[in-house]
Amino acid sequence: MEHPYNSQPFGYVFRQAYMIRFVIFKFLHEESRVVRLTGFGIPDLPSDLRQHREAMLPDYKSDKERCIFFLKTYSCGDESGRRKYEDMLVDISNRKRESLEIDLADLEEFCLTIEGYENFPEIVQSNARRYASIFAEAADDIMPRRIFGVSDEDDSFDVLMRQRDQIGVEINENINVSPELPDVLRRRFRVYFKPGTKIAVRTVRSIRAADIGHLVTFTGVCTRVGDVKPLLEVACLTCDCCGFEIYQEVIGDNFNPINRCPSGACSLRAPTGELFLETRASKFIKFQEVKVQERSEDVPVGHIPRSLTVQVKGGLTRTMRPGDVVDITGIFLPKPSTGFKARQTGLVADTYIEAMAVKHQKTGYSDILMSADDMTNLWHHHQQQDMYGKLAQSIAPEIYGHADVKKALLLLLCGGVTRELRDGIRIRGDVHVCLMGDPGVAKSQLLKHITTLAPRSVYTTGRGSSGVGLTASIQRDTTTGEMILEGGALVLADNGICCIDEFDKMEESDRTAIHEVMEQQTVSIAKAGITTTLNARTAVLAAANPAYGRYNIAASPQENINLPAALLSRFDLMWLILDVAGSESDVALAQHVLHVHKEGKPPGLGFEPIASSQLRAYVAHARTFSPHVPVELSNYIASAYAEIRQDEIDAGEKAMGYTTARTLLSILRLSEALARLRWADQVSEGDVNEALRLIKMSKISLEDTAGDDTSKFDPITAIYMAIRDWADAQPTSEVRYDQAVALVISKGYTVEVCTIFINDFCDFFSLVCIL
Repeated sequence: MEHPYNSQPFGYVFRQAYMIRFVIFKFLHEESRVVRLTGFGIPDLPSDLRQHREAMLPDYKSDKERCIFFLKTYSCGDESGRRKYEDMLVDISNRKRESLEIDLADLEEFCLTIEGYENFPEIVQSNARRYASIFAEAADDIMPRRIFGVSDEDDSFDVLMRQRDQIGVEINENINVSPELPDVLRRRFRVYFKPGTKIAVRTVRSIRAADIGHLVTFTGVCTRVGDVKPLLEVACLTCDCCGFEIYQEVIGDNFNPINRCPSGACSLRAPTGELFLETRASKFIKFQEVKVQERSEDVPVGHIPRSLTVQVKGGLTRTMRPGDVVDITGIFLPKPSTGFKARQTGLVADTYIEAMAVKHQKTGYSDILMSADDMTNLWHHHQQQDMYGKLAQSIAPEIYGHADVKKALLLLLCGGVTRELRDGIRIRGDVHVCLMGDPGVAKSQLLKHITTLAPRSVYTTGRGSSGVGLTASIQRDTTTGEMILEGGALVLADNGICCIDEFDKMEESDRTAIHEVMEQQTVSIAKAGITTTLNARTAVLAAANPAYGRYNIAASPQENINLPAALLSRFDLMWLILDVAGSESDVALAQHVLHVHKEGKPPGLGFEPIASSQLRAYVAHARTFSPHVPVELSNYIASAYAEIRQDEIDAGEKAMGYTTARTLLSILRLSEALARLRWADQVSEGDVNEALRLIKMSKISLEDTAGDDTSKFDPITAIYMAIRDWADAQPTSEVRYDQAVALVISKGYTVEVCTIFINDFCDFFSLVCIL
């Protein structure tokens, strides 16, 4: 006779019913709920299947003992040998710490030395949420007693817990009722996992469904950061009839409170008492939702960037701002839809990351911490000869030439001093620079290099940017349904640099959106019932082509630039980079490019270029100074400004730019930036002269380049350009005095003019004149 288990219909039904029973049992076991399961009318399992099922289930009790053993016995590998996690528990007990950070690198190191623990770190990473609660329970078991100090006082939560502990067993009609306090309510810390050595940093796109429940680390850009709100973790429900209190732990995003009082007093009466939420005895934690988008360099060709929702709880809140590039370590979890939305989405669930650790890839200048060795290296660079020129040449050394342009970009990185007057008026200190030139002169490469060099920067293009994309847009919050503001590129680059490429391709209506940002450094919004002002304290670096694609010599500079005067006057420096044909310069450029392609590095500059990290640290230290303009230089700057205005009046229609009162502020900002590079607290006359020279070079670059332009330069500028062109052609950074005199005489100037040039300007140039 055939066994009933072996029959095809009955065997199929039995296997399906067994799988349903096993899945339900595993789910309830994972959630630590005490539920007695029935057999659903299915015969008892055979012994071999029962043993197989027990072998598949993890032994959480043994894992808890492993966690306790790790927390109690792990010691640092240094000479001190201190118990790292025992010290953390002491600080938590004494109210000095609110987080227990488990470093998985420590767990990997610890498990390698003990037999049977080799796979434990991988198990923790594959089921991180469950083991976070196991570590919390283990910490509760070995938590030391609190050591009270002289000035220590109990807070309201301690008083409330003491009152609950003093409540004895209530005896009501021979029914003992004891309100039990859940461990989560007593716990004053959260468990966080820090990534170990075996967790690779991934992209947002590489996180798949197989990673659900696992601990993952990925890199992204914060695009939207929500407000910090209280999240209910343990609800306290009080009966309005008998006063009985019951505590209900909230698991997940949904909460269905108990509606009937379970006490013995109310169970014997009809109707039973109604339960209501008591917020004073409930436990809330800080909650914040962050939207993280993958970086532009991680997006494949032809795809759009993907984003993930990150839930931040506890002490990790307020650690990210819009525009930050961060490495986030968290647990990848599903979020099933509920309510009416579940009828639309069906079985499709959203996903999110529960953050465990946040690491910033780029920090602001104020957040850069420098050791004694770093300061020694900075002093070494500071005391070198021609420090100003070497810093400028270290910016994109693979790009040939553009010495003055790189100096202008160096001043943009350093910036001036922001002044806030007593009446609330704010005078910006950020330097705005616009690079306009022919195609193929490395404008976009300079912008890209500045983006990587600045600690906080945003890169965008004119054609792909709209007005709201640059300033701010109105979005609907997915959690609350309220209308919120989402910052654009200029808001994301707050206290940083916003690089806008193809600036001339922008629509005029979109380009006018940045007028307020460039001067007032704010974004005013009055949309959808929201009226506010956002900070956009950013330096703008724009790159554009002339109106005709290439600079047309026959047209006037105003026709070539084709930008409104209201926008041009807001740029501190306006450079026109022309692609002028010349046999010597073309040969030198070709040799430079060929050397870069062959060797993978730029040719020798006569010195070792300063690394990007050291250059960033140098600028960070320079920005700590707040130089001021002395009174004795006031008349000198005023007369120089008046002379520039008079030259523009004399030029008439041939004027090469727009000189307004903003030009005077530009002189002050550039002078302060030069003083910062010298680590000085006072602006010198040499700083003002160099600022005037850069402004003059930016004006001269707009002139017609047809024929011999030597007559359009003043003698000092003409000598400088002649010596610079000769040094770039060699290449070298040292010019002997006799060689400089020969070059000056060949240009039609006297030796006296050359001597004045060396005495007044040689300290700022990248050329060293050896007498």
